[in-house]
Amino acid sequence: MDVARSEVLVIGTSVACRSCQARHGVVCGALSAGQLSELGRHSLRRKVDAGCEIIAQGSENSFYSNITRGVVKLCKVMSDGRQQIVGLQFAPDFVGRPFVRESTLSAEAATDAEICVFPRNLLERMILETRELQRSLHAQALNELDAAREWMLTLGRRTAEEKVASLLHLIAAHAETATSTAFDLPLSRAEIADFLGLTIETVSRQLTRLRKEGVIRIENIRHITVPDMDALAKKISG
Repeated sequence: MDVARSEVLVIGTSVACRSCQARHGVVCGALSAGQLSELGRHSLRRKVDAGCEIIAQGSENSFYSNITRGVVKLCKVMSDGRQQIVGLQFAPDFVGRPFVRESTLSAEAATDAEICVFPRNLLERMILETRELQRSLHAQALNELDAAREWMLTLGRRTAEEKVASLLHLIAAHAETATSTAFDLPLSRAEIADFLGLTIETVSRQLTRLRKEGVIRIENIRHITVPDMDALAKKISG
């Protein structure tokens, strides 16, 4: 694992687990108290700088992780070296594919992030022993399939405005709080263009258009505020 800021914190206490954003996520939320304690004893909390690789495509999976803070981008590297962003993950998403030894994608921190890392062998044993964990991972796989199909629609049939609005809505939905929806874009304009199949100029024009219409506010190029999520959603449906 290529992780900047080598700070590593052991989180084997129940207090740390209770305060963790991933406590009720796909993995930890399906475990018994005893299993959660065992997983905690073998887990590490890592801080990952933006741009640092978490999993390399083609590498052997010796660990899995939960995202506890930040955004992770999933990428596919083609044989000629070109790279395509194929997805984004947010806290408390689970990173990895159980029972598959070699990673088919790379995972890279799109923002400064924190992940909770645990051994592959331990989690795979718990999966085999725990029906609830099997159901939880199965549900996540189906949700990811639905999301992939929705993104195929976005890329194949939606207008440039709808594509940009879809991405903003995806990020905003994970940043939303009771009082406001504000976030820093985890991707550069070039990465957004790559992700959406647009040019950088088109992305910039659509962001400007949404700003002028009052659908979003933009500060310092990357900081976005969404005053009304419903208004943003309407831009997706046309």
